[in-house]
Parts: sequence; C-alpha cells; structure tokens
Amino acid sequence: MANWQTIEELNDISADLPRFTKALTELATRLDLEFASLDADHISLRCHQNATAERWRNGFEKCGTLLSENIINDRPICLFRLDEPVCVEHWKFTIVELPWPGEKRYPHEGWEHVEIVLPGDPQTLNARALDLMSDAGLRQTGISVKTSSPKGERERLPNPTLAVTDGKVTVKFHPWSIEEIVASEQE
Repeated sequence: MANWQTIEELNDISADLPRFTKALTELATRLDLEFASLDADHISLRCHQNATAERWRNGFEKCGTLLSENIINDRPICLFRLDEPVCVEHWKFTIVELPWPGEKRYPHEGWEHVEIVLPGDPQTLNARALDLMSDAGLRQTGISVKTSSPKGERERLPNPTLAVTDGKVTVKFHPWSIEEIVASEQE
C-alpha cells in the first residue's frame, strides 16, 4: 500500500498541501463556516496542462485505484480511491478528483477545492449551504458564489453544486456523495 506523498509524480501536490490547508482554513474563517460538523467526501486538483494531468494520473495509479473516468463539461475527470488519505483539517480524503484542463484558467496548479455533502432535497441545497455561512462573510470583497449542475454522461441523480470561493480555494456543496453519483452511473 503506497502513500501518495512518497510518489515522485505527486511531489508538487504533496508540497502544495500546506498552502491549500492554510488557504482553506482562512476562507472558512472569513465565511464563519464551521468545518468540524461537515462531511467532505473528496478533494480536487486543478492544472493548466494535459501533461500535468497525465503525470498526476500516473502517480495516483501507483497509490490508488481508478474509481471513475468520465467526461464532464467537455473534459475528462478521473476519480481515484487512494490507499492512504490526503489529510486536510479533520478530514481524511481517500477520494481525489483529477480533472484535465478546461477553458477556465486557475491561478494555481495544485489542490483547489473540497466537496461537502449536504444530504437532502437537491432543490434546497443552495439555501441549506448558504445557511451555514454568515451573510457578512458572503458579502466580503473577493468572495464569489456560483451555482451549477455539472453532469456526467451517465449520471442519473440531479447533482446541483453551490461553490464559494475567494479566488484561491473553493468549498463546494452537493446533495450526494461522489460515490452515490458514481453508483448512479452504473445503474
């Protein structure tokens, strides 16, 4: 069982984890968002080049199992279940989302967001997620909120997303776990 932090192809994202953790904690503080009671089921990366995505994929294949590979928003996205977790705050992520580059350019290559699961009616996701954060925090300069409904080719569950970002890192909210979404693709 290999630890992802010992894989040469993943050295850059291993080194990036402290930056991400600090930035995520700072964002949560700004939003008055209490992570302790929330279930985050996976963590995601962003990169600018296909070669970087391929290198990371090769690295994850040495320390985990490919859970899913799908086309979402016109680009490949792989999900890996790792042998050893990525630890951020109190979470121990065993699932990593690896998207290939798309149209949008991110300010940083490396860890970009966590995805929090808020089980319940997909139609009330936005209200339930926004209730977890202070109005004052959400109105701060540099904070943006976006809703979307990304959909894989074979997904059968409605999967709305509420994303809150400060431009450095993002917290996303979904009504379903990533494993429930992947299972829906198999039905």
